[in-house]
Amino acid sequence: MKLVYVGLGSNVGDREEMLRSALDRLQSPELRLRRVSSLYETEPIGLREQAWFLNLAAEFACDLFPRQLLQRCQRMERELGRKRTAVDGPRTIDIDILLFGSAVIKMADLEIPHPRFRDRRFVLAPLAELNPQLRDPVSGQSIAEMLNSLRGQTVRQLP
Repeated sequence: MKLVYVGLGSNVGDREEMLRSALDRLQSPELRLRRVSSLYETEPIGLREQAWFLNLAAEFACDLFPRQLLQRCQRMERELGRKRTAVDGPRTIDIDILLFGSAVIKMADLEIPHPRFRDRRFVLAPLAELNPQLRDPVSGQSIAEMLNSLRGQTVRQLP
């Protein structure tokens, strides 16, 4: 059983319902939801002319292999209407594997830890809410340390 952290985001349609639906659909006997962060409203990065995102982080107990988890996340994205039309563009749902225990994986279709999570406040803020002392297996830094070192990127925790 591994502790796995997943980041979810949506900026199309009923964003909150999309996140809730994705969390519900991801769960199974081999992928059990343990905790979910608050919702965070975040400005888009990259393509700026689009709606703001709702983001959250979730902690799961996982019996799947990393590639199996990736396949499940991608299937949920397709089922929830995700269309990959523009890099950093609008999306009904985005599901990213952030951390998979202390694993470091580099394959053509899967990189864990997520390659850009260290530079994204919209990932680190909800992750720090769940586990600020969690450590990046590559840099050794805690989530709280990485979050405190970031500048910019507007992120608002919702009540």
